[in-house]
Amino acid sequence: MASWEKIELVDKTFDDQDLSEATFTDCFFTRCRFVGTRLSEVRVQDCRFEECDFTDARMNAALFCDSSFSSSTFRGTNLFIASFQNCRLLGATFSDPELGGMTASGGDWSWLVARHQNFEGVELRAVKLVEADFYGANLQKVDLREADLTRANLRDSQLAGANFRGADLSQIDLSLLNIKGAQLDMAQAIKFTQCFGAKVI
Repeated sequence: MASWEKIELVDKTFDDQDLSEATFTDCFFTRCRFVGTRLSEVRVQDCRFEECDFTDARMNAALFCDSSFSSSTFRGTNLFIASFQNCRLLGATFSDPELGGMTASGGDWSWLVARHQNFEGVELRAVKLVEADFYGANLQKVDLREADLTRANLRDSQLAGANFRGADLSQIDLSLLNIKGAQLDMAQAIKFTQCFGAKVI
């Protein structure tokens, strides 16, 4: 089991390497490639990954705490039951990843690009998702309680069973959403009613 601490690397390639169960602490990776890399059950604390490529990486059962993945790419990445705690994924791109059982709590995922992706059953509780692009995404049964979805793109997304209670839905055209089966708090329900011209007395 490898242990990485206070390492800074730029333009480094880790393609197809086996780093399973490694621990990473206070490391900084810039424009590094982890294509096909095995990162199952890694433990990552206080690290930064900027513009890194995790295409086809296996990151299942990984734990990420207080770490950043800004402008990084997760294409075909296995994130099954991975956990992100207070992490930043500013401008990250998701393309056909495996997200079954993935959980995230807190952190900033603003400007996330996740069009047409399958997030069914994923937990994104209290995550900042300002201007995140979920166009056409499957958000059924997603836990978005207390999330900040200001100006997020939810058009044509599937929302049945999604939990929005306490979420900030500011500057979203609610009239364009199909919220059948979604869970809302009272204030949100009133806003949806009003956007269709109804008067709440």
